[in-house]
Amino acid sequence: MTSLEAARELLAAFPVVDGHNDLPWALREQVRYDLAARDLAVSQAAHLHTDLPRLREGGVGAQFWSVYVRADLPDPVPATLEQIDCVRRLIDRHPADLRAALTAADMEAARGEGRIASLMGAEGGHSIANSLGTLRGLYALGVRYLTLTHNDNVDWADSATDEPRAGGLTAFGREVVREMNRLGMLVDLSHVAATTMRDALDASAAPVIFSHSSARAVCDHPRNIPDDVLERLPANGGVAMVTFVPKFVLQAAVEWTAAASENLRAHGFHDLATTPEAMKVHEAFQETHPRPVPTAATVADHLDHMRAVAGIDHLGIGGDYDGTAFTPDGLNDVSGYPNLIAELLDRGWSNADLAKLTWKNAVRVLGAAEDVSRGLRATRAPSHATIESLDG
Repeated sequence: MTSLEAARELLAAFPVVDGHNDLPWALREQVRYDLAARDLAVSQAAHLHTDLPRLREGGVGAQFWSVYVRADLPDPVPATLEQIDCVRRLIDRHPADLRAALTAADMEAARGEGRIASLMGAEGGHSIANSLGTLRGLYALGVRYLTLTHNDNVDWADSATDEPRAGGLTAFGREVVREMNRLGMLVDLSHVAATTMRDALDASAAPVIFSHSSARAVCDHPRNIPDDVLERLPANGGVAMVTFVPKFVLQAAVEWTAAASENLRAHGFHDLATTPEAMKVHEAFQETHPRPVPTAATVADHLDHMRAVAGIDHLGIGGDYDGTAFTPDGLNDVSGYPNLIAELLDRGWSNADLAKLTWKNAVRVLGAAEDVSRGLRATRAPSHATIESLDG
């Protein structure tokens, strides 16, 4: 049996839980949520990284769909609700393949049925508009993690890619974390500054996640996780989900991406745009500036390091498909996960280790957040704090 065949066999038993996929935003950008125009039941390889045939080929058993909206929108809350509606409509449109999941038990039930558990994560604290009531509303609608920031600071937390302002979390930011613990919503520390990571670990009574981040010691980008934070995951119980984004996994791609983003903005596009028009600008740039291309082995290097620092019980996968313009060779779209598993098998990772990486760790961490929530709901009322009362 080849390594790739062994990888596919393992994924049949313990499929991938992917922590972050931006398909809903891509559907907004490309077709304004016209799901018939991007029918996931058939290949959408010309337009998207994601469709049902390729999810099946990739051995995906659970997906956290990102209900991301841009932080510069004048009112992010209605846009976030539209993203949630998009995920719900996708699940309703494809009931034989997708199952809504709110709990770890739902994830296991979907696996038993051969369906893909579909969860939601909100990417960026701007989506709650400084309101704990809105946070509770998103939880009630099915959102099971909140990334505390996106690329920009929020009023109560510093981002990894903005100028420091709060020095980590403010008093209200710590209250957001505590209320997420009470609800059973996972605290996602991708995108946040290292100071925010440390403050959140101090404040959280439940395990945290990094839904799509890699190791800073391997690729020195502020979006990645420093070793001192990885070292804290065993005590916290959290999970770091390695991402595939080239500019976060390959050092040479960091500098190239900065130049390519500047070129994209010069042509009138947002630097995260992945529309066909924006990709044409990227392709023209590549003709004179060849793009450094990582591989599955590059991502495996991050996982080797993260396992050495945090331990096998604290690793997962968060590809960031349809949220990145470029992907590594061998991990070109959601069909590529078996190539990463085959690479790790070749490096001596055991089936037991890989089952934790792909499925068990992510299911455990959501279940642990639910356990913490049950205890807190019995002793703590919903917080009525406001940002003005705590930070004003």
